[in-house]
Amino acid sequence: MYRDEYARWLAADLEDIDLTQELMRIEGNDDEIKDCFSVQLKFGTAGLRGVLGAGTNRMNIYMVRQATQGLANWVKTQGGTQTVAVSYDSRLKSDVFAKTAAGVLAANGIKVRIWDALMPVPALSFATRCYHCNAGIMVTASHNPSQYNGYKAYGPDGCQMTDDAAAIVYEEILKTDVLTGAKYMSFAEGVEAGLIHFVGDDAKAAFYGAIESRQVRPGLCGSAGLKLVYSPLNGTGLVPVTTVLKDIGISDITIVPEQEYPNGYFTTCSYPNPEIYAALEKGLELAKESGADLMLATDPDADRVGIAMKCPDGSYELVTGNEMGVLLLDYICAGRIDNGTMPKDPVAVKSIVSTPLADAVARHYGVEMRSVLTGFKWIGDQILGLEEKGEEERFIFGFEESYGYLAGSYVRDKDAVVASMLICEMAAYYRSIGSSVKERLEEIYAEYGRYLNKVDSYEFPGLTGMDKMSGIMDAFRTNPPTEFAGHAVVSVTDYLDPEATGLPRANVLIYALDNGESIVVRPSGTEPKIKTYFTTKGRDLAEAEAHKEALTEAIKPRLQ
Repeated sequence: MYRDEYARWLAADLEDIDLTQELMRIEGNDDEIKDCFSVQLKFGTAGLRGVLGAGTNRMNIYMVRQATQGLANWVKTQGGTQTVAVSYDSRLKSDVFAKTAAGVLAANGIKVRIWDALMPVPALSFATRCYHCNAGIMVTASHNPSQYNGYKAYGPDGCQMTDDAAAIVYEEILKTDVLTGAKYMSFAEGVEAGLIHFVGDDAKAAFYGAIESRQVRPGLCGSAGLKLVYSPLNGTGLVPVTTVLKDIGISDITIVPEQEYPNGYFTTCSYPNPEIYAALEKGLELAKESGADLMLATDPDADRVGIAMKCPDGSYELVTGNEMGVLLLDYICAGRIDNGTMPKDPVAVKSIVSTPLADAVARHYGVEMRSVLTGFKWIGDQILGLEEKGEEERFIFGFEESYGYLAGSYVRDKDAVVASMLICEMAAYYRSIGSSVKERLEEIYAEYGRYLNKVDSYEFPGLTGMDKMSGIMDAFRTNPPTEFAGHAVVSVTDYLDPEATGLPRANVLIYALDNGESIVVRPSGTEPKIKTYFTTKGRDLAEAEAHKEALTEAIKPRLQ
């Protein structure tokens, strides 16, 4: 079957010469042909994601056309404006894929609003809402290595597409022949036909205005003297992040030169993920040279941000996603109470795998903390619920441990632009009162306890990887652990049981231990990985780390 599909692609008059050359190169190599053609990239709530190249198991213009035809078929049943917003990041072929998607939509009579240059995920979410679109498309593979690209689909609320809508789109995709089934006109033809328009200056100004309206202490940054090093990691963050920071008064910004401009090869950072040290290494070198107060990096599609903070001894320390979530929650709550802008019955939202320290901080400030499934669409869903009651102003902050944050309801996905602004404002505030981000974090630990949150990932590559992951999760359920590292399991929460959790079904297990610590086991939704999340607590960091290492060794045999 896969050989037949390969032969069909090889015989076709493909428009992308790169694909033709790859097909010719792998001729006779059954393993490579099988890898490219034996399966098809599955479309889900996170859209498509895969390695660039020829075949149904790769990202290319034909897979984009097929996916967009499926999306177009769904849009045509939705009424409304019959409009779709489109944006793209700096990855290889992202601009080509975005214009390809626009061409398919236009050929189906659907209007398109596309950004005139690469822009991040929050800009796509904003445009979807601003133009009352039926859907949105973001061409990105987030923080994956350079050989990947992807295609995220959004619903009319600017949130990633729901399970139900994604299932319908996927059905339509499967009805569409990948090479010949999609309607298509060139981007230029779509513009000429009046179906493709660029996002207007008014929408751009509104996007920046919405972000800047989320300042907690407006006017503070202009006189605080904050010194910043910033890296967009060769992605989309440069223009929006620096625009907003300069607007609020932060002018001492040094950009990491090797990572300043878009570069889909990510030559100085093979894995452009702000969660890892290597992604921040160039920026850290520059921060040490310049004595910056803060080093900040956004991932290629600028929906996540990582930082390194300056310590009193002059060294720099990376801040985890959980720590930054807690710091921002604490800063927003304290600041809004101080200046009288805290709404009545405020709500914050975090994912179930994020730190329980945030719950303690929320309780301290009288904020309702809601925990939802992993995936920012579930945080967006909580905002939508508040919006439907006319109470969206109650939402003050949402975060995931994987470095995603949002303050405000103007978009419905994580936003590294607003997060960068608030992180810098927070750092400027602490600097202005003779403190620092590091000192505030230590005060939080002194007040609430020394929490430690760590994530381990176990990779299962290849065609059998998903089966292996499925077998491991089944084994956890059929042969449940009763203890880890000498600590008894006192409760198990299985998110496949919505009656027990009150949340939609998800393949997640949480083990609560008799010492108050916990382990979460969750397969990734976008990569062939099982992730384990540990929450430990100690009298100091060393004790909390020792507890975590013991739990890692205890669970490891079950993940082999």
